[in-house]
Amino acid sequence: MVDRSRRQLFTRRSQPSLPRLPWLKNEAEFTDICSRCERCIKACETNILVKGDGGFPQVDFSQGEGECTFCYQCADVCPEPLFLAQTEQPWATTATINEGCMASNNIECRSCGDMCEPQAIQFQLQVGKVAMPTVSSDDCNGCGACVSGCPVSAITMTRVDASTQ
Repeated sequence: MVDRSRRQLFTRRSQPSLPRLPWLKNEAEFTDICSRCERCIKACETNILVKGDGGFPQVDFSQGEGECTFCYQCADVCPEPLFLAQTEQPWATTATINEGCMASNNIECRSCGDMCEPQAIQFQLQVGKVAMPTVSSDDCNGCGACVSGCPVSAITMTRVDASTQ
């Protein structure tokens, strides 16, 4: 008899499905079309684009300056027809704050709110506790600045389901 619970040891852990790059036309066709030339990685002004699985570029908010400025340079330098126009929505992601947040442990911290330029992270006052951060997915542009600003890595970027918008 095989213990199936142990098989997970050698499989990849599932990570939230995030866009590889902003303004991608079709993520399903990305690996078929991308030539892995690394021009987008070199053009990224905040250095958040890295070589990911198979050498394909992907966003890593823990790298460089830790946020996307939506400069569109990655799309401008790409020789392949991968990107939408800059006037389109770059991606449908929002910040999610997990239970590892310092405020959840009654420790005052507002680093994420300080980093959030669109002010999508607000703090709700609570009696006898520190203010708790909440993210307005309507205001969050998915830039990722809050991810690198969090001292305990309690923030991740997650895809927003289009049907809930």
